[in-house]
Amino acid sequence: MPRQVDVHDQTSYDALQAKLVPLWKSIERLNTDEQTIVVVPSAHVDVELTASQLQAYEERYLFLLFLLRQPRARVIFVTGQAIHPDIIDYYLDLMPGVIRSHARNRLFFLSPMEATYRALSEKLLDRPRLIDRIRGLIVDPDRAHLVPFMTTWADRELAMRLGIPMYGADPKDIHFGTKSEGRKLFARAGISHPAGAEDLHSLEDVVGATMRLLARSPDVDRVIVKHNDGVSGFGNAIVDVTGLTPDAERTDAVKERICSMTLNENAGTIDDYLETLAVEGGIVEALIGGEDLPSPSVQMRITPLGAVEVLSTHDQILGGESGQVFMGSRFPANPEYSVQISRSARKVGELLAERGVIGRCAIDFIMTRTDDGWQHHAIELNLRKGGTTHPFLTLQFLTDGNYDEASGHFLAPNGQRKFYVASDHLVVEGLDRFTPQDVLDVALMEDLHFNQATQTGSVFHMLSALPTHGYVGVTSVGDSAAEAQDSYNTVVSVLTKEAEAAR
Repeated sequence: MPRQVDVHDQTSYDALQAKLVPLWKSIERLNTDEQTIVVVPSAHVDVELTASQLQAYEERYLFLLFLLRQPRARVIFVTGQAIHPDIIDYYLDLMPGVIRSHARNRLFFLSPMEATYRALSEKLLDRPRLIDRIRGLIVDPDRAHLVPFMTTWADRELAMRLGIPMYGADPKDIHFGTKSEGRKLFARAGISHPAGAEDLHSLEDVVGATMRLLARSPDVDRVIVKHNDGVSGFGNAIVDVTGLTPDAERTDAVKERICSMTLNENAGTIDDYLETLAVEGGIVEALIGGEDLPSPSVQMRITPLGAVEVLSTHDQILGGESGQVFMGSRFPANPEYSVQISRSARKVGELLAERGVIGRCAIDFIMTRTDDGWQHHAIELNLRKGGTTHPFLTLQFLTDGNYDEASGHFLAPNGQRKFYVASDHLVVEGLDRFTPQDVLDVALMEDLHFNQATQTGSVFHMLSALPTHGYVGVTSVGDSAAEAQDSYNTVVSVLTKEAEAAR
């Protein structure tokens, strides 16, 4: 349920948010106007991460340093722990057309230096002196805004204490991004989505919804249960209902199947899963089956002016034990359906805009083949940035190109189409023996780096995850889908060879 909002507090917040309108108009018109961007990539997820993993996810958003290409932009970047200087230098060296020292003078890093698994915004709220330091670095509060990863009440409170607006959905509206509300919005927009039910809070609710689903669709052999606030496929669990009927006497059999459903890694026990369901709520829906089932997504933003913009499409790369965990993406999505899913996603975006929602959002689909082509089924609405945000904006900032919604193509200024393959989870055995500088040295020696002359090559992120967790993020850009895939495969091959040599 949405949190009760104090009327006075809401009025104050709305007045603060109103500052985004003139600021946005200025930014759209010119990129030489003064502005301060306060980046607080705070993650609030129901999957427990270590402090070092959390730090790596926060560092995914270092691509926002590319905003320093605007000559009067100041960036204040906050992370839970200090970022290694080599990683900062790497991003600054990627920027074209910028004097590094000039950019560095407009860049400020701050940290609470707390190595715990707590959301970053909560760490900041406990440190009023650190908030004062951030506020002191903001030249003009009327020309500044907060950029969170996913907006929560803690992020909203941080914006209020800093006295600057936040570009993201008001937490009072964040329920629109839950699995239950997403299904309702798909229905209102007239978009195809799997049969199922929402607003479930107990095992009995899931059993009853599954029984009703089987009664309407007896051919269903698997269903999927999802936590309302699950991220990147965590919170999803698959139930095998093969051979079950919705007869009242089979209720115990349905319940038994649900209690033995396949949970994702780190989800805990079935009791843990149901405890989270009771708090968050969730859904159950038919799991669409078939051999060729691509899962594309559409990314949009709703501006402070109320405009809905389709930013990109991706084909998601999924993995994990259940095949439901987001592992990476290919950009853009298959041209056979990219325009089709964009049109449907825009309908949902317009519904959100009508309700006053702003910020980034994305819709995930499952595609099935029919005699007439591809049929799309909407499965999730995410009202936040996601795993496709940072690779796309990295490409956009480095090439000055744009995605064309009508054609489904990304075009650089010279008319060249661009493609990429991206992943946060490039895991190579032995990579935990490498420091970030080691990997950057290898990339330089093997000519893996992004080349500004050709605007192709690979950009690395989540570098701080290397020593402890043995994985790294990479976005490999090419002038064709095949070239991007080859570039990514080369990175894997080179790092595998180097890791073997290190062992």
